[in-house]
Amino acid sequence: MPQLNPAPWFAILIFSWLVLLVVIPPKVVAHIFQNEPTLQGAETPKTESWTWPWQ
Repeated sequence: MPQLNPAPWFAILIFSWLVLLVVIPPKVVAHIFQNEPTLQGAETPKTESWTWPWQ
């Protein structure tokens, strides 16, 4: 019964973890946002009450 032989499945497991831990993180970390977010001021915007024309 080949499913009881751990050699090929263990190799697949090790290779998949190698790909996940070595190849993919540098690609994710190297990602650059196209538009860097800008910091907004600490002051709150001035809000005015809405005048409903139908009331």
